[in-house]
Amino acid sequence: MSMADRLQVRPRVVALDGDDTLWHNETMFVTSHERFRALLLRHVDLPAERIDAWLLATERRNLKTYGYGIKGFVLSMVETAIEATEGRIPAGDIAELLRFGRAMLDHPVELIDGAAEVIGELRQAGCELWLVTKGDLFDQESKIARSGLAEQFDRIEILSEKDSHAYRRLLIRHGVAPEEFAMAGNSLRSDVLPVAELGGLACHIPYHLTWAHEQVADPQGARFLTLGSLRELPDVLRRLSGAGCPGSGPPPSRRS
Repeated sequence: MSMADRLQVRPRVVALDGDDTLWHNETMFVTSHERFRALLLRHVDLPAERIDAWLLATERRNLKTYGYGIKGFVLSMVETAIEATEGRIPAGDIAELLRFGRAMLDHPVELIDGAAEVIGELRQAGCELWLVTKGDLFDQESKIARSGLAEQFDRIEILSEKDSHAYRRLLIRHGVAPEEFAMAGNSLRSDVLPVAELGGLACHIPYHLTWAHEQVADPQGARFLTLGSLRELPDVLRRLSGAGCPGSGPPPSRRS
């Protein structure tokens, strides 16, 4: 289905990403990354870029073991620090890295401007509204609860990975055709390109910071919409047919 054809079909389900789409997240990682770099430079004489690349390589290698999220990030910082210092890093500095992680886990959830209002508009338009995020289950559940948005969603899905296979399984499980599905999020890699590949309506809402692992150099041939902000999403969906989302009968039970 071409993008023009997709724009003639009103999605039955509208899904939103969580991290850096509804609430700020990457800023915490950037701050902790900078603190990690400064800590490590007390012990090694390396260019900052080398430290950054070392940590990123460790994170990517550990994704299969730890998955996404703060805990995997902290373990990767510890591993990188031990490797880079050849085991010389003091236990006190390892404890400091652990404190970085605890501070991240305890950080207040700060909603992105307009998030609550947009969700309210989508619900008023009759959308079946899903939250589809990925990462550590405990951390994501905690952030969703603290966001105050949980009760606004008809379904909440926390995935270990967001690729075309994961989206396909999700849609099949809930009886939703790809052309009935719209996904909006900040990550081309996780929120946009997999949904576009399946034939759904994918909306990219860029965030000012993007983890290197989530960056996509040049998504040639992919068909998706790029929005200036989350606030534009309800109007984009309204323009599909002039009436917003179609009613879908009684809402399903909340939670996945």
